[in-house]
Amino acid sequence: MLIIAGPCVIEKERVIYETAKHLEKLSTEFPEFNFVFKSSFDKANRSSHKSFRGPGLEKGLKLLQKVKEDFGLKLTTDVHETWQVKPVSEVVDIIQIPAFLCRQTDLILEAGRSGKPVNVKKGQFLAPWDAKNIVEKLKFANAVDYYITERGVSFGYNNLVVDFRSLVIMREFTKVIFDATHSVQLPGGGGDRSSGQREFVLPLIRAAVAVGVDGLFMETHPDPDSALSDGPNMIPLNQLREVLETVQRILSAVSSTSRG
Repeated sequence: MLIIAGPCVIEKERVIYETAKHLEKLSTEFPEFNFVFKSSFDKANRSSHKSFRGPGLEKGLKLLQKVKEDFGLKLTTDVHETWQVKPVSEVVDIIQIPAFLCRQTDLILEAGRSGKPVNVKKGQFLAPWDAKNIVEKLKFANAVDYYITERGVSFGYNNLVVDFRSLVIMREFTKVIFDATHSVQLPGGGGDRSSGQREFVLPLIRAAVAVGVDGLFMETHPDPDSALSDGPNMIPLNQLREVLETVQRILSAVSSTSRG
């Protein structure tokens, strides 16, 4: 199972290195999981133009490369435009396409041709069966591997819900990752920023693992309340071990039931 984790956006170097060091330690404690460090060099879809977006492509990729060299972690980060795919693919192990861009054909094709696996976040506006069109684009581009990530669907204004049937439906035609932290986001819920309900992250993780997924996406931060992006829905770094222990127990229970 993939465990994609890290701060929402690349902010202070101290935050990035502290998180990476913690994930490196967890990767030795939980060898059954395939850890991937995630952080964005640019959050191009912030609610307000005044919000922090990140250090940009050049500096961001240098920091991510250092994480790989110093901690031996695999990497993923977002791309927003086709020209970003090549330089990003030279550093990361998985290319990620944000939910708002999941129908951008040129971007998906360019990512698919990169020679790296591609993880596409399913838009909050898409039905699960509509994600098959994304997969067909990736197949057309001869993508080496691909995932679709469920991150909730719009339910009225400033609210998301997760239809767990979507995990079952999409696993019929692709590997599926569950985004536990963006699924509890309240888009635009803070007026000029998004809010979130962190207290529901672990219950949703329990449900997704029990239903069956190929990976989990969870943004984490040493101090989410001081984070520069998505703080209200991120997992405190010191709680990540408890989350992984829970996942471990559920996977063991599901496996036992299957054998029984």
